[in-house]
Amino acid sequence: MDGSQMADEDTWTVAGRTFRSRLIVGTGKYKDYALNAAAAEAAGADIVTVALRRVNLSDPSQPMLVDHVKPDRFTYLPNTAGCFTGEDAVRTLRLAREAGGWDLVKLEVLSNTRHLLPDMEETLRALKMLVAEGFSVMVYTTDDPVYCQKLEEAGAAAIMPAAAPIGSGLGIQNRVNIRLIIEQSKVPVLVDAGVGTASDAVIAMELGCDAVLMNTAIAEARDPIRMARAMKHAVIAGREAYLAGRMPRRLYADPSSPLAGLI
Repeated sequence: MDGSQMADEDTWTVAGRTFRSRLIVGTGKYKDYALNAAAAEAAGADIVTVALRRVNLSDPSQPMLVDHVKPDRFTYLPNTAGCFTGEDAVRTLRLAREAGGWDLVKLEVLSNTRHLLPDMEETLRALKMLVAEGFSVMVYTTDDPVYCQKLEEAGAAAIMPAAAPIGSGLGIQNRVNIRLIIEQSKVPVLVDAGVGTASDAVIAMELGCDAVLMNTAIAEARDPIRMARAMKHAVIAGREAYLAGRMPRRLYADPSSPLAGLI
């Protein structure tokens, strides 16, 4: 949608593209693509991430993501989930661009460990290769403000620090670092990975994040559709609270009604 049509709305922009929804959802771990699509609709999402190595985009003999999560309804954000080297990630996204013309992408280069946090040296190296090839790259990263600054200087379109390890549901473990990253960044900052429930999404938005990305929190909920709705409202509430400006914290009580003039 044209940016001028959204002028009066609280929108956000990445790589020149403007979106209404600040909730991005994934396309993995659901029991089927139909449920995935229903959850994305319930979440009110504009963007869905697509793990190119884990979803079917091209084999018509099997259920295909595009038949349910429609590319004309959602912006696809191809990602490099499952890549452990810079070369692997770059090769995957080159194939994505050839297949679907996608150039707004999400880069993640994982460390081959149980925590699946990103290998930051490989991530930075891959980012530089992708930027040189004309990609607009949203980057999954640790919550390290120093490395996040390096990513931005290398041309990242958005910074996406992990709240906690992928799929852990632990919520934001280091609010201070997330806030430092937000304050220093001139590109959008999105919490990515580790969100477990609606209150985690609220906290991310209250800290000042531009958006939140989640997959497991919705897909593995007992009722994914209801959780998707909860996350939609949580992101809106957190954003509204951030824009409103919270009251100051005080060590002692401050009565709601003035004491002066009591009979």
